[in-house]
Amino acid sequence: QIQKMEACVSVEKELQKVVHKLQNTAENSSKKLQDGLDDIMMLRTRLLSSGETVTEEDREALKECVAKVSSSVQSISHEHKDIHASISKYGRVIDKYFVQDLSSATSRQIFNRENSKLLHRAICEHLLREGRMDVAETLMNETGLSHHEEFVAMFTEIHQIVQALRNKDVDPALQWAVAHREQLEHHNSDLEFKLRRRKYLSLLSSGNVGEAVAYAKVFGQFSSRYVKDIQRLMGSLLFVKKDLMNSPYTDLFDPWHWSDVTDTFTRDACCLLGLSLESPLAISLGIGCLALPQLLHLQSVMVHQRQVVDVLAHRDELPCEIPLPWKHRYHSIFTCPILKQQASDSNPPVRLSCGHAISRDAMKKLVNHSGRLKCPYCPVEMSTKEVQELKF
Repeated sequence: QIQKMEACVSVEKELQKVVHKLQNTAENSSKKLQDGLDDIMMLRTRLLSSGETVTEEDREALKECVAKVSSSVQSISHEHKDIHASISKYGRVIDKYFVQDLSSATSRQIFNRENSKLLHRAICEHLLREGRMDVAETLMNETGLSHHEEFVAMFTEIHQIVQALRNKDVDPALQWAVAHREQLEHHNSDLEFKLRRRKYLSLLSSGNVGEAVAYAKVFGQFSSRYVKDIQRLMGSLLFVKKDLMNSPYTDLFDPWHWSDVTDTFTRDACCLLGLSLESPLAISLGIGCLALPQLLHLQSVMVHQRQVVDVLAHRDELPCEIPLPWKHRYHSIFTCPILKQQASDSNPPVRLSCGHAISRDAMKKLVNHSGRLKCPYCPVEMSTKEVQELKF
């Protein structure tokens, strides 16, 4: 019995079981068929070598071979039926979690004219991030989104540079880094140094020692920040004629560095464009998949108790707490120590003159008829004018 958990996790686990069974069945079936063919070929060779005379031993060998092949065929047939059972079970799991009315777990206002425009813009930005420029252009034209050619061109350039880095070509990224050097230095970025280090090591590993030595002059501009890194790069020259890949500098050639420099470029490029590192659409869909099972369960409970039909009606926040992984927790959370309620836009946290923090609703309950209040944690008294709203 599948434990109660998020729908996507349940379906994924069931899918892994099906894939695992398919792989095992394919391996077992191939092995049994190959063994059967080998037995048949051995029997054929034996019969041909015996000439026209078939001995009693040959007949017994033939019967044994037929029985073995028949057993293998039956075993393969049974495994094939098991696969069908697993696939049917996988289909039932999908039906259990996804074939249901989801309208009760969505806000009716999300598809109005203004929000639809924002949704189209988010989809378009995601397509541009993925390099699907033609699809994004079509979406812009069909939905009437206003777009600037420069904005699309920037995404196109970034996508091309990322592809080049994945192919271990740093030249396009270096040109971009040089063109945006002042902005990158303002953000204390180490992108240009990482790119030039990759360029130098690529020349060194390909045997172009003279070009590498000449190129090493560019590291002079980075000497104040990366002295030890530059020393290691120069030290690697001592092992060029020996075995560079088994030297103390072999870690400099680890393929991981290419992934690191690609991630650094993507992060810095998004930073300069004022964009988040990850696609907002992908993040929203991921969090939505985590929240959906709990919202549907809450909906079924509330309908059963005849409390409410729409769990998201007239709410600026979800009706229940959704535990999210740390990578998706982007905002600080303040819970009032007096009312034990989480702060919100309508009830923000406030700082008392003594330094203690409570919610605004709690502060209002503490104010007396003269407009003054006393901190619930210390004997300091103050007026409401001394209370300041906190921004996290």
